Amino acid sequence: MDAQGMTSSQRWFMLGTALVIGGLIYLLSPILAPFLVAMILAYLGDPIADRLEAKGWSRTWSVVVVFVVMTLLLLAVLLVVIPMLGAQLRYLITNLPEWIGFVEQHLVPLLQTKLGVEAESLQFSALISEVRDSWKGIGNLMVGGLVSVSKSGLVVIAWLANLLLIPVVAFYLLRDWDILMDKFSALLPINLQPVMRGLASECDEVLGAFLKGQMIVMICLGVIYSIGLWVVGLKLALVIGLLAGLASIVPYMGFIVGIGAALVAALFQFDGYLPLVWVGVVFMIGQALEGMVLTPMLVGDRIGLHPVAVIFAIMAGGQLFGFTGVLLALPIGAVIMVLLRHLHGHYRQSHFYHADISDQATDVPPANQSGTDV
Repeated sequence: MDAQGMTSSQRWFMLGTALVIGGLIYLLSPILAPFLVAMILAYLGDPIADRLEAKGWSRTWSVVVVFVVMTLLLLAVLLVVIPMLGAQLRYLITNLPEWIGFVEQHLVPLLQTKLGVEAESLQFSALISEVRDSWKGIGNLMVGGLVSVSKSGLVVIAWLANLLLIPVVAFYLLRDWDILMDKFSALLPINLQPVMRGLASECDEVLGAFLKGQMIVMICLGVIYSIGLWVVGLKLALVIGLLAGLASIVPYMGFIVGIGAALVAALFQFDGYLPLVWVGVVFMIGQALEGMVLTPMLVGDRIGLHPVAVIFAIMAGGQLFGFTGVLLALPIGAVIMVLLRHLHGHYRQSHFYHADISDQATDVPPANQSGTDV
């Protein structure tokens, strides 16, 4: 076995370890969410803390500064965004029944006359009635939910405990992040450490590009779309801008979702068609900035995750492990992508891929050269 090879016992041990970790994640998924959020925050804050530490700061003070800055930014965003978001959601709640009535009175007859589609076949009436009934019950549902939660003190305490657990765990993880990574690396078999460090470096590059780059791109796009729609005069500018920014986790998905929602909202709010054109201009500008400035500068070509793979990873993670699976989906997907890239390289260099067809010739009996039977 070469120095970087893996023995049979090591393969079985790695496979068993992966199965045990997967089983523990499945069993403990209801309580893992705050720890995973804390790990993501620690991972995002580690490079900043490392830079402060390189300038002569102690690790503890570096972490404190990172936490203070992150907390102040979060509070500032919440103080500005939540009141505006609440006002726009109230506008949406107030006007949604009227919009549903417009669809029932104008869109359904248009489909019947222009396309020859029977409304009953599309069940528009049943769908609109269900939406109306559900919308009327949202207030009662929210009130009932608040009453139920207020009566269950244990639920409130558990929720607050999980919320407060995130900064505590993130602080200790961030303070000891480099130590934990070194100890984890030292646990690996000596002959595998060079290979595993190389794989870990590639995984870190992919995850760093996504979590630190793509998330900043999402935030920037949300701000650009929100400000642009606000300038146009759209009353749901912040709601649609945030929705488009979040959907930008998948390339082009934010543009499609955002422009579709914004055009529908503008169609109901404005009388003329010029605001629709301005909505299109806003999203064209946002898409151009994403493709020519934000993504090349903040992400580059380091992610390597296909949009379909991103969608599948998120849906598969949510289906298997719920919210915990959604948090784990992209990191695990990035790791799997790096491993598959290396496996593909080994496969292209293997004897199985380069099998010589002459090897099969020895198994075929030679043809009779004379052309006559003996």
